[in-house]
Amino acid sequence: PGSRGAHGSRDLAARAACRTGRHRARRPVDEGPDEPGAVVSDEMIQMVLDDASSSMSDAVTHARREFSTVRTGRASSAIVEKIAVVAYGVEMRMQELASFSIPEPRQLLVTPHDPANVSAIEKAIVQADLGLTPGNDGRSVRLSFPELTEERRRDLVRMVNGMAEEGKNRMRGLRRGARKDLDDLEGSVSEDDLKWAGKRLDDMIHDYEAEIDAARQAKEDELLEV
Repeated sequence: PGSRGAHGSRDLAARAACRTGRHRARRPVDEGPDEPGAVVSDEMIQMVLDDASSSMSDAVTHARREFSTVRTGRASSAIVEKIAVVAYGVEMRMQELASFSIPEPRQLLVTPHDPANVSAIEKAIVQADLGLTPGNDGRSVRLSFPELTEERRRDLVRMVNGMAEEGKNRMRGLRRGARKDLDDLEGSVSEDDLKWAGKRLDDMIHDYEAEIDAARQAKEDELLEV
C-alpha cells in the first residue's frame, strides 16, 4: 500500500463494491448488515488490512529465506539451492538441475540430474564464495562444512540479527503505507471504524514481528549449538 489520496479512495471504493457480492464485512457495523454503504465502507477497510497482512506475511517469508542462507556448521542444501548455474546456455537455479542429500551431518552431496552439468555446478559454487571447497567425482559435487569457530558463530548471529531488523523495518514501512491508506478513507468511513482498523494494524505487525523473532531465535540457537 502507498500514497493514493483521493484517487486511491475512489479505487478502494470501487474494489470494495465489487467484493460485496462475494464477501461480507468481517466486522459488524453499527448501521446494520443490510445497508450497502456500511458494507462497502467495511470492505474498504478490510482491503487495506488484507493487503497489509499479505505483504507482511511475504516479509516474514523473505526473512526466513534470508536466515536459511546463513551457513552453520551443519550441512544444509538451502545454502546452494538458489545459486545460479549456467547450463544448456541459460542460467538456472541449482535446485532445478540437481538433487541434494546429506550423507553425514557436515557433508552435502549435490547430484545433477544430468552428469554433464557437474562441472558447471562446481564452478557456480566456487563463484558463490561460500567459504566451502567443492570436489566432484564425475557424478556428484561434495561439500564439507567445517566446524565454525566461536568468533565466527558470533559474527553470524550478528548478521542474522541484522536480517531480522531489516525484515521488521520492511514491515514498519508497510504499516506506514497502510495507515496512509486508512487516513485517505477519512470521510468515507466512521471515526470508530478507523480507530478499530488502526488497532488491528498494530496487533497485526506485532504478530508478524513475533514470527520473525521466533525464526531469528531458532537460527541463533542453531548457530550457537556446538
